[in-house]
Amino acid sequence: MNATFELHPRLDADTTLICDLALSRVLLMRDARYPWLILVPRRANLRELHQLQDEDLGQVMQEIAWVSDRLSELTQAFKLNVAALGNQVPQLHIHIIARQQNDAAWPNPVWGIGDPLPYDDNELAVLCTALEGSLQGANT
Repeated sequence: MNATFELHPRLDADTTLICDLALSRVLLMRDARYPWLILVPRRANLRELHQLQDEDLGQVMQEIAWVSDRLSELTQAFKLNVAALGNQVPQLHIHIIARQQNDAAWPNPVWGIGDPLPYDDNELAVLCTALEGSLQGANT
């Protein structure tokens, strides 16, 4: 793991940076239909969770739990979907999606359902500020 971490171009294009935790970069997917965060462990050349060193695996699991709790609280989600697929973007990343029973895809997975709905600038700024504030303290 001596190589330098670089965010995959597709993740960079489709998301907005929220913050960096101890291990993971937290990104917001630019789809206003779902509060959808993505955690990307800042380690180079990883595709799968099992490729993380034991210490990093424990850390990323703590970060998944922390971010899931904060997102659930912030959105009053009925259900959270947590997944690490990587079929289209091979870089290891974990989706944490807040779901509601009346969202555009419910009860199905969000992938492949309609087109992303962009946030307006004000809505994006408010959500990013709320998420960043909610995640403060996770860096310890």
